[in-house]
Amino acid sequence: MQSDIISTVEFNYSGELLATGDKGGRVVIFQREQESKNRPHSRGEYNVYSTFQSHEPEFDYLKSLEIEEKINKIRWLPQQNAAHSLLSTNDKTIKLWKISERDKRAEGYNLKDEDGRLRDPFRITSLRVPVLMPMDLMVEASPRRIFANAHTYHINSISVNSDHETYLSADDLRINLWHLEITDRSFNIVDIKPANMEELTEVITAAECHPHQCNVFVYSSSKGTIRLCDMRAAALCDRQSKFFEEPEDPSSRSFFSEIISSISDVKFSHSGRYMMTRDYLSVKVWDLNMENRPVETYQVHEYLRSKLCSLYENDCIFDKFECCWNGSDSAIMTGSYNNFFRMFDRNTRRDITLEASRENSKPRAVLKPRKVSTGGKRKKDEISVDSLDFNKKILHTAWHPKENVIAVAATNNLYIFQDKIN
Repeated sequence: MQSDIISTVEFNYSGELLATGDKGGRVVIFQREQESKNRPHSRGEYNVYSTFQSHEPEFDYLKSLEIEEKINKIRWLPQQNAAHSLLSTNDKTIKLWKISERDKRAEGYNLKDEDGRLRDPFRITSLRVPVLMPMDLMVEASPRRIFANAHTYHINSISVNSDHETYLSADDLRINLWHLEITDRSFNIVDIKPANMEELTEVITAAECHPHQCNVFVYSSSKGTIRLCDMRAAALCDRQSKFFEEPEDPSSRSFFSEIISSISDVKFSHSGRYMMTRDYLSVKVWDLNMENRPVETYQVHEYLRSKLCSLYENDCIFDKFECCWNGSDSAIMTGSYNNFFRMFDRNTRRDITLEASRENSKPRAVLKPRKVSTGGKRKKDEISVDSLDFNKKILHTAWHPKENVIAVAATNNLYIFQDKIN
């Protein structure tokens, strides 16, 4: 398996940094270039800022299980000082990393020479005051904390709380609440594990903290439902405060209904009023005040509904697509196959399909909308459903928190697109 396949993409709070994690356990951070006088268009270009190995492959001897190093999620923490901090997690272990810059070094030590060797104390006849000398910029990543041994199952989500001092982590059956300063214990706030595992009917697929209310969080399930919980109600949130579920249309029921209704991602809007969920064929926007159905539903690739049988056979039906909001909550984005990604404008209800591929993404080239034809006569620019490449899938996308800059991960390539600058 390729170790450089991107497995998560995340902008920091200012959008100046963009982090990606990959299957090989590496984190690569890109920094946005400042505009310079001699290169007026360079603003918006992201260049590699720091690369480090976040996780290594491990082996659980008690369970005879290999724990892969793949980074499942990265979440930035709000910046408190000159350094940046992020959380990264693989299936089992969450790490807090600090990324800091050094452009000066101390010279003129009393007890050691410039090359680092200790001096003979009898040869030291005078005291020197060490001085700071400039040096080439170094970006260092250092692990500040390691949060381990709290998850029996694979971690699928981490989410930093709006109080900026706690965060939650979710696996298939449980959600834990951590304090960022405390690594040796966490509080279990959701546990859906049945006493008898043969009675297991659903698993947790994603979880997120509310952007403004530090006591509220949501989690989604493989049955297509979302539960909103309030930590003020009880220590163990096993009874949700709100339960979001769309009644199923019996006429469209099929063998695949349950699989394609599983939610692969849930995201609160920046305003905190709405949340968005992604299932296999659609994106739904829910108003937190209305539980019985979503207020908006967007079809991502409805033309695949007739292809579910072959997508089941090649396991694509289990792909977990993520979704994201733009900074003002007026548009949403999610990925599809054939390196396509979809954007929906919530105000005009217009939507567009774009492609992230090397062939059509020369720098500053304008992306052309793509169309998929479903049977019948294919128009000139359309692509037939049967020629879509299901190995090229866009699972991970991110939207700059303030501007129309997006990051799209297509297998092992990262594409960054921005609004046309006239």
